[in-house]
Amino acid sequence: MRAALLKAIVILPGTVLVVVPALIVWFTRDTLFSARLASPLEWYFWIGIAAAATGLPLMVWTTRDFMRIGEGTPAPWQPPKRLVVHGPYRHVRNPMISGVLLALLAESVLLRSVPLAVWMLVFVAANAIYIPFIEEPGLERRFGEDYRRYKANVPRWVPRFSPWQGPDDA
Repeated sequence: MRAALLKAIVILPGTVLVVVPALIVWFTRDTLFSARLASPLEWYFWIGIAAAATGLPLMVWTTRDFMRIGEGTPAPWQPPKRLVVHGPYRHVRNPMISGVLLALLAESVLLRSVPLAVWMLVFVAANAIYIPFIEEPGLERRFGEDYRRYKANVPRWVPRFSPWQGPDDA
């Protein structure tokens, strides 16, 4: 399981958060769009730090829950065997993607990079298509009524204030 998780982490968030941003920074160097590290004296530096400090732990937490509770990985080739409705998943259906988006926001703000911000928007758009049209129908097939009940009570993107109490919590 650990090898599968390592593979999933290297391929998925590794590509989105490291490989693609590194290529963007590399190809935009010495241009008008060059990355420039923000200073702690600039207010947006602290927004980037806050985004990173929220996004990275959220990614770790949700990945751990996929392994421990779901008995799988975040990767589509080895998905969880059990529906994960725990922790942040009680507030929003896609907290892992939220964590990645916060990390991308942190990168674009801390590196003062418009091209990285554009990459973040491309990632948002791709997920806005992939999740409702591919991922969610697959989850409905795999988990049936349990997923449909969860989907009806927990929003896809904007977290609900109070945690959803599923049927197992009654």
